Amino acid sequence: MQNWTRQLLRHEAALTLALLAAAVLIGGVALFERGLTGLRGAWPMMAAALGALALLKVWCRWQRERLLREAPLPLFLRRKLRDAYPQLSVKDCDLVERGLRQFFLACLRSNKAFVAMPSRVVDALWHEFILHTQAYQDWCQLTLGWFLHHTPAQALGLEARSNDGLRRAWYWACRDEAIAPRAPTRLPLLFALDAKLQIANGFHYQADGRELQRQGAACGGDAGGGYFGSDFCADSFSGDSHGFGGAGASDGAASGGDSGGDGGSCGGGGGD
Repeated sequence: MQNWTRQLLRHEAALTLALLAAAVLIGGVALFERGLTGLRGAWPMMAAALGALALLKVWCRWQRERLLREAPLPLFLRRKLRDAYPQLSVKDCDLVERGLRQFFLACLRSNKAFVAMPSRVVDALWHEFILHTQAYQDWCQLTLGWFLHHTPAQALGLEARSNDGLRRAWYWACRDEAIAPRAPTRLPLLFALDAKLQIANGFHYQADGRELQRQGAACGGDAGGGYFGSDFCADSFSGDSHGFGGAGASDGAASGGDSGGDGGSCGGGGGD
């Protein structure tokens, strides 16, 4: 990465404030000196400052998403992961790394709203990363623009905040792979890994449990163990289910964003 790119990403917040201050200052001085006539004359310079601000924000978001997908993670993380899970192959570690990138992408797109970790094996990789403070802090600054604190992996439960955080993770992971969040036919990678890699005490998801539940009820049984992607838009858990913890409403997806297909690739899925 070129140094000027790194510096712009590191100082995005300061540059944002500077451009906003410039626009306000230009307008304030013109208004004070010449009233509304001066303000109209100063508008091109104010527009230039605001336009530069808009370009900065778009460019920084594009660069951060690119880095989240492509920037190398420290090599020692894979060794640490295989120490914790010796059964994992090199290809398995590749998938876990992709899952961690997908989680960070969900955090970036949630604009600092809490995103919960839904995978134990990805959580293990994240935890190893955060122990190496300097490398992790640098990664967060470049890819997110803020320091992301670690929280343990979890499943839907009684706490509304955690449920909303999981719904954000589900929504953005689905959007990353062109999966309809409300009617999934498969799992996004982040939610598929624990079952695919047979992680002990992992969270094993299936895409849609509604049909299984109907079949279980008809047979006098139940839907079996595990968790279901369709639960993220169900009212049976506390929190914002209609808007996926607010993520679905952020870009109008609550009305039209779920019409997307189920194309793209996935690391696998399946339940217990």
